[in-house]
Amino acid sequence: MREISLDTETTGLSFASGDRIVEIGCVEIIDKEITGRDLHLYVNPGRALSEQAAEISGLTYDFLKNYKKFNEIADEFLNFIGDSRLVIHNAQFDVGFLNFELLLAGKHPLNSDNVVDTLVMAKEKFPGSPATLDALCRRFSVDLSARSKHGALIDAELLAKVYLQMSVATVQKSILGIMSDNLTVALEDTASQYQQTYEPRNFLPSEEELAAHANFLQKIKNPIWNLLDCCHENNH
Repeated sequence: MREISLDTETTGLSFASGDRIVEIGCVEIIDKEITGRDLHLYVNPGRALSEQAAEISGLTYDFLKNYKKFNEIADEFLNFIGDSRLVIHNAQFDVGFLNFELLLAGKHPLNSDNVVDTLVMAKEKFPGSPATLDALCRRFSVDLSARSKHGALIDAELLAKVYLQMSVATVQKSILGIMSDNLTVALEDTASQYQQTYEPRNFLPSEEELAAHANFLQKIKNPIWNLLDCCHENNH
């Protein structure tokens, strides 16, 4: 199974307000293993970045204006992802921007049903806990030391590692649940196999049995039966 961990950087927060994609990072995952194959694209947005976006990504329009525009790299991007499942953190944001760019480029939009949103996944697995990519990296001990700014490729690499950790945890939990259910059934079957029923005794013990019982009690140091008898006498 091929999956693509994906991240984008943009000029701002709203494509509806004219913001555009400035960077795309993709990391290939096959059968839950990072292959080392990736795609990294800078994109000329045709406009300046907002102050906040520039601070987050460290990118400037002076740097980006020398790169191709999205419609010129759309086929390269689409050919790389193919029909693979996309793994995206806060997918609504990235997919919204990508589909807007694809629409302007005359391309078909991405299939949202073929997207795993790790933000939703994290909130379901760890309710009430921080679910940012940084927080998940810390939770799973994923090294953040190489990340001074938010870059699309490095974020896609970090996301791939976090996603695989969450996937392993999900599989382990499922296996443990199945093992627990199977063990419960096995114990119940074993108990029912060896369960014995006894007919109630409807006659008094013989003198010989009473003497053997008294002899047995004498061998036990401070038997509870004596304590109960003592308490019973004191109550009277």
